[in-house]
Amino acid sequence: MKFAVLDFETTGTQSVGEIIQVGLAIIEEDRSISRVYGSFVKPGAPIPPFITGLTGITDSDVQDAPELDEMMMELVPLLDDVVLVGHNVAFDFHFLQNALDRCGYLPFQGRILDTIDFLKICFPSLTTYQLGAVSSHFGLTHERPHQADSDALATALVLLKCMEELDSLPLLTIQRLNELFADEDSDLAWYFDGLQREREMETFQPEGDLTFYRQLALAVGDWAELAPPRDEGSDNPLQNITFGEYMEEVTKRLKDTLPQYESREAQELMIHEVITALDQDKHLLIEAGTGTGKSLGYLLPAIYHSVRSNQKVMVSTHTINLQDQLRERDIPLLTSVVPFPFKAAIFKGRGHYLCLRKFEHRINKKDFISPREEALTAAQMIVWLTQTETGDDEELNLSGRGGDFWETVASDTDSCLGRSCPWFRKCYYHRAKHEAGISDVVVTNHSKLFADVKAGHQLLPAYEHLIIDEAHHLEDIAGKHLGMQMKYFTVAHTLTRLYKDSRSGQLPALRQTLQSSGSEQASEWSGVIDRIYPDLLTVKESWDTLSDKLFALLPERSDAGAGEAGQLVARLQPGKKPKEWEELAALENTLNLSLSDIIRKGDKMLSEMRDTDSQSSSDSLVTDIGGLFKDLASIREQIRFFMGLNDENIVYWLEGSGNYRGKSLQMYAVPVDVSTQLRELFFDKKRSIILTSATLSVDKSFQFMIDNLGLGEAAEQGRLMTALLPSPFKYREQALLVIPRDFPSVKGSIGDARFVDTLVHSLAETAVATRGRMLVLFTSYKMLRQVYDPLKEALASQDIMVLGQGVEGGSRSKLIRRFQDSSASVLLGTSSFWEGVDIPGEALTCLAIVRLPFQPPNHPLAEAKSELLQAQKKNPFMKLSVPQAVIRFKQGFGRLVRTAQDRGIVIVYDTRVIESYYGKYFLYSLPGPKMEHMLTDQMVPRIAEWLEEGGV
Repeated sequence: MKFAVLDFETTGTQSVGEIIQVGLAIIEEDRSISRVYGSFVKPGAPIPPFITGLTGITDSDVQDAPELDEMMMELVPLLDDVVLVGHNVAFDFHFLQNALDRCGYLPFQGRILDTIDFLKICFPSLTTYQLGAVSSHFGLTHERPHQADSDALATALVLLKCMEELDSLPLLTIQRLNELFADEDSDLAWYFDGLQREREMETFQPEGDLTFYRQLALAVGDWAELAPPRDEGSDNPLQNITFGEYMEEVTKRLKDTLPQYESREAQELMIHEVITALDQDKHLLIEAGTGTGKSLGYLLPAIYHSVRSNQKVMVSTHTINLQDQLRERDIPLLTSVVPFPFKAAIFKGRGHYLCLRKFEHRINKKDFISPREEALTAAQMIVWLTQTETGDDEELNLSGRGGDFWETVASDTDSCLGRSCPWFRKCYYHRAKHEAGISDVVVTNHSKLFADVKAGHQLLPAYEHLIIDEAHHLEDIAGKHLGMQMKYFTVAHTLTRLYKDSRSGQLPALRQTLQSSGSEQASEWSGVIDRIYPDLLTVKESWDTLSDKLFALLPERSDAGAGEAGQLVARLQPGKKPKEWEELAALENTLNLSLSDIIRKGDKMLSEMRDTDSQSSSDSLVTDIGGLFKDLASIREQIRFFMGLNDENIVYWLEGSGNYRGKSLQMYAVPVDVSTQLRELFFDKKRSIILTSATLSVDKSFQFMIDNLGLGEAAEQGRLMTALLPSPFKYREQALLVIPRDFPSVKGSIGDARFVDTLVHSLAETAVATRGRMLVLFTSYKMLRQVYDPLKEALASQDIMVLGQGVEGGSRSKLIRRFQDSSASVLLGTSSFWEGVDIPGEALTCLAIVRLPFQPPNHPLAEAKSELLQAQKKNPFMKLSVPQAVIRFKQGFGRLVRTAQDRGIVIVYDTRVIESYYGKYFLYSLPGPKMEHMLTDQMVPRIAEWLEEGGV
């Protein structure tokens, strides 16, 4: 097989555009690259500036280049008898066929392969398949990204890398891959068929340290073989060692491992506070700003306490990101510096782990909804099984509809066979659970913490000591879990998985299996299934109608108050039910009866099947369908609870998006005040709970958190410690906060023309002074849209790119990556950008805060909390709105200075910080930057001067 790797640079998209450069790399049968051909091509029109910006190719580069037909005379002979390869090959292939046609050649008839497919299959954990990023990940030299010859060479090297990877896979895995694609009439299927034949001729097959089980090759063996970190009978390694001695040894080893490690005052204070709270069975609120090194600040004492007292310490984070960072960075470091063996395990919610039984069933049956995409996802996962030790979906790059496929093969309680599952000893979820059981420290997340409480403590191992990181989210998450939330698709997906049409879904699959068995009972059961089908359709119709009618209760337009694009919100109050409610309640009643009917018939049939032993082939199906019926039962209860609208202590509301109507419906029912439940579930029950975050205090006081989290009683009993750690950064030298005091103010969430003009003008001037590298935080998506176009225009001539959240498409992490990769750009973000965004160093020099981040007061939950405070004769604005906004403001400010070397500017365009009586709470809560206010037109010169002082 000879490969020709092709890449075109063009002036536009597939439908319109001309070739301006071609690159072709030839890979011979022995896998050597025999030649790289490159040439500019003269287009019939000027090159758009955007393309020049991307490729660096200018009109002068191509003015003396060969015309298209000259270039094709050189190119066509190279395409004889080759397999054509490209990175996203459809694009290049389209241009090739076009050019062949225009120059009078026959179309290309050979085989075509795409390196993106190969990368997905061979390297399922790569975070991106973008050529430049992939090249640098593999350490391949890719000198001129977006130039055709360089891209073609890079793509050829990537293809070779994928082939090497395929060579290292066991034959069994190759056979499984080939089988997946076998039904497709595609070039990918042809390639794997050839590969399998080639491999089967070889005598020596790589096997690595893999386990082969039920026709799958796995990187893991039985989890029962995992031993605890220390022998049962041996002495406690800490029995005669004080905490001070332990820390001395650890610090010494840290300095040996990380030459740049220096002990920081804040971190030492934190370590001291945490060990004191753990030892004395007290709760602790501790604010630790950026740069404290807070994960080590709590992990070091947690390990000591847990090993010394032989009691587990649970650590809970808000985001999966932080959990993964602890797993990849902090825990391996601690394993090498702590002077005795210990174990820290990561334990996530069950849906993050692959269920091998469902996966096996799925690929054996090839039960795919969209065959081409799902076969590719399944292929990724077959290769991933030879690499993963956790079976955790965060390791997989599931692009496109991969997430839907994952949902059908993820582990879940209702369809778990437990010990009777043939995969039990290999099961990733039970492995994680077993690891958590034998570990000293277990890292989970807030969601799982509450799921465990709701499940009567069946999910997590027992614990008495808990550390909550990112604790400013605790109240929110508690509300969501102690209440309910339900999406339109929660119901729709469950129904389609049971029955989509007579050919697809779990029930039709079961019916097929029954028919082939031909027993009398089987035909009886097939009859039951046939009777369930129409009921399921009735439920789907009633649910669609109910969703549409509930959606109709939402206001026609959203005030931009609700941060994200186009979200509509409506609160429902027990005392004031909408006039349509009776009709809706009747609909819900019909829905409830049909669901009960389905569940009754279904459960009866399934339990009869379980009692007969002959049904082995449908075992797996019976279990999964049983699980789906349990889901339906819980859906039925939740909808009834929501539609009951009868609890005064609960806030009920609906959300939806104008674009997708009823399909975007979400129902929420959340307790107004979770402090009592938090106290009863956690603070009264556990010996010691440590809550930490960069933002827990308001104006140097913790009172807001104490009230909201139910810590008042612990404080009165002297069981609560609090600590505000000093900042490790020299904020007076590192950050300048500027307030333009004559800036126009805004009423409501949309800026008037004068405000928007002044803002765009000021942002553009500042961006030129800071050479881009600027993050602008908005509180409303509408205002972001108002600013985006004029700002983009104002900066176009300066070669500064403007990126807008929700305007560009692409996820938050993609936007941040684009922002970091481009030398000069301005990133506009709303709510989700106020926190958790980490852009250290040069990439971010200026942070602009357009408005103080008050939550829209009309959000149902905020409204209900205000009513509750008013009833208690308290001022909701000072007790709720201001503290929440201050915490958000501190989060936003925290984006700027991420390391001791960072320097930067914060501009607050909201003059309320200096004009209102509450403004001081915002400024006093910051960690001491230099603050100055001035007229708007003095701002840019002052910023330029300050940046020069620091040599930035």
